[in-house]
Amino acid sequence: MAESRTLRVDALARVEGEGAMTVRVADGRVETVELDIFEPPRFFEGFLQGRSHLEPPDITARICGICPVAYQMSSCHALEEALGIEVEEGVRDLRRLLYCGEWIQSHALHVYLLHAPDFLGYESAVHMAADHADVVQRGLTLKKVGNELMEAVGGRAVHPINVRVGGFYRAPAKAELERLRPDLEKALEDALATVAWVGGFTFPELHQDHPFVALHDDDRYAIEDGRLISSTGLDLAPHEWPAHFAEHQVEHSTALHAVMDGERHYLVGPQARYALNHDQLSDVAKQAAYAAGLGRECRNPYQSIVVRAVETVEACHQALRILDRYAPPDRPYRDAPPRAATGHGWSEAPRGLLYHRYDLNEDGSIRACTIVPPTSQNQASVEDDLRRFTQAHLHLGDDELQWQCEQAIRNYDPCISCSTHFLRLKVEGRR
Repeated sequence: MAESRTLRVDALARVEGEGAMTVRVADGRVETVELDIFEPPRFFEGFLQGRSHLEPPDITARICGICPVAYQMSSCHALEEALGIEVEEGVRDLRRLLYCGEWIQSHALHVYLLHAPDFLGYESAVHMAADHADVVQRGLTLKKVGNELMEAVGGRAVHPINVRVGGFYRAPAKAELERLRPDLEKALEDALATVAWVGGFTFPELHQDHPFVALHDDDRYAIEDGRLISSTGLDLAPHEWPAHFAEHQVEHSTALHAVMDGERHYLVGPQARYALNHDQLSDVAKQAAYAAGLGRECRNPYQSIVVRAVETVEACHQALRILDRYAPPDRPYRDAPPRAATGHGWSEAPRGLLYHRYDLNEDGSIRACTIVPPTSQNQASVEDDLRRFTQAHLHLGDDELQWQCEQAIRNYDPCISCSTHFLRLKVEGRR
């Protein structure tokens, strides 16, 4: 008799935010897979309306305490496009340096504290530390260096206060940043050790065929800006986003699902960036990736932990190169006088591409805005991964299958809180 069973995880562990998972199997076939995002919407797009065009970098940073720089950079880019502002190269370097700090601390958090316990059979990083104290300490040290870099450039590690439309309120002196060099050099060594460590994990088999979407820069690995490219051939400027991407509500989620070109779900994040921008990686990051068993792309989501470690190497390397050439810009910011306009912007959060759009009134007040975070873009792909993985592993017992399904979700390092900023509510008449 063909089996019927239901797997239900009421509260996902080791993810940022509140979510659940439901998998229903009937007659030996997976019928329903739902990543249930039930965290209450926070309505950022709504309460930004009427605010000044200078406020989004500070307000949207509050969407996430782990990747606030992503929200600050995407909002700055969108508003600067609307206002016709082009920042100087020194400011761009500072933005990239700040973003490197975010990538280092976020990737270290995910790799060591949220994801590695899955591969080593531990319930949590606390349990893992009992047997691998030196490894966990390395992860915490890496995260600390990322936080220190964010503090030096942004004013503080959580919700930086030095970022503004047009640049920074203040540019740090070269000596302030040079003090970080020894720690960054050690961080690069630790990041390389991290790649070697996670490359030795045993990975469940799963091959994705989702289209990849990421930003691209011909001259360097895209982090803070670039053009959008995809494995399906897209090559877009920010203002072209609405013609190719759209969001829709699904019943079981307070996060919207995004689709590309009308119907296709797609994947953003480290795997997409690595595949589409492999040639832009530094030699040290490429060599580490190859030594860990990666090729020019990674289609197994369970190996995303290796790609994140490679990107940590890249972020440490890029931060050191910026320190080599850094000189405080003559003007840390450009003035941003208001005008009626629409602007689009994006950047690469650690979890993937983050898009912002702002419609401004003549006085600079925000008429409307759109924020599309990476978790909502990946949600349909996560469910597809769960469906195919579960179908291929129905021979496993419930506990083991549930463990590996939860791990499949953690492959994406989903920030559920980021995704729940909007909800359409429809109340139908009843007697």
